[in-house]
Amino acid sequence: MTTQTGYAVHQIARPTGFPTAAEFTLAETPVPSPAPGTALVENLLLSVDPYHRGLMDGGEGGFELHTPLEGRAVGRVIASRDPGLAEGDLVFHRAGWRTHALVTAGVDGTRRIRPYEGVPLEAHLSILGGTGLTAYAALTRTAGLREGEDVYVSAAAGGVGTATLHIARLLGARRVVGSAGSAAKVRHLTEELGFDAAFDYHDGPIGELLAAAAPDGIDVYVDNVGGEHLAGAIDVLREYGRIAWVGAISTYNGDRSPAAPRNLFEVVHKSLRLEGVLVRNHTNLQEELEEFLVPHLRSGLVGTDTTVVQGIEHTVDAFLDMLRGGNTGKMLVRPVG
Repeated sequence: MTTQTGYAVHQIARPTGFPTAAEFTLAETPVPSPAPGTALVENLLLSVDPYHRGLMDGGEGGFELHTPLEGRAVGRVIASRDPGLAEGDLVFHRAGWRTHALVTAGVDGTRRIRPYEGVPLEAHLSILGGTGLTAYAALTRTAGLREGEDVYVSAAAGGVGTATLHIARLLGARRVVGSAGSAAKVRHLTEELGFDAAFDYHDGPIGELLAAAAPDGIDVYVDNVGGEHLAGAIDVLREYGRIAWVGAISTYNGDRSPAAPRNLFEVVHKSLRLEGVLVRNHTNLQEELEEFLVPHLRSGLVGTDTTVVQGIEHTVDAFLDMLRGGNTGKMLVRPVG
């Protein structure tokens, strides 16, 4: 081991509304030695995600102040006293937002990663990671997407949004429509990623914009935003449509308990189904996801769709930029290099 000093991002104050960089600090920490049953991992990629915002308010299950923040990460074992992990193994774990971590196989989701020739490491935190698993569970289990159906996904330029496009295509969706927060992102969705239609939700009432983009209606809505996006989708969903509710990023920096959509009774009138998607309830699908996607990642039919920021010192910047919608695809941080 050549590096004896590591770094970790600490939260030092609770945000009020949108977080600021002043509420975090980068702390220098000694690189720990593994105790029996643990392995020392040098992190190679860190994930910053919308769900982190809610944990920053503290409370039950939230982040503690003045301690390393946690998040999904991929790293390499550099020393091990865990019989389940060997030096050199690549691992997925949840002790991110730092350069080094102590982990134990099978604890808090820690598992060895199977490297696939021709598949970049970034895939294991994007389309083969929690974001891809979320989209896969939303489409195959929650919404039960059938061949020939039409799909709408909000926050379509983000990690779950782009994964939803790829997976819906492979499952035989007829049309996939997305919404995003800028004209540049809309062009990216249609011209580079291959969405059939997309719109900037700033351009008018979302229900009207969606109806124009999907004049025949939609069968499945994968919701990453909530609020008016959910109301607009309810307006446009066909009878017996399904909503897989992944997140509500429109509410994360303000009221956490928004009023129900004004048209919620349409769920009854149209016989719609709305169900939440929590990725930790679908970890049993990981092997199935990889078998489904790896051949298409190798062939180039499916991309990893990531924005990678260099340097542990820019982790908070990457997180705040993600909340503002500054990324395309999954936002990741490469802590060293």
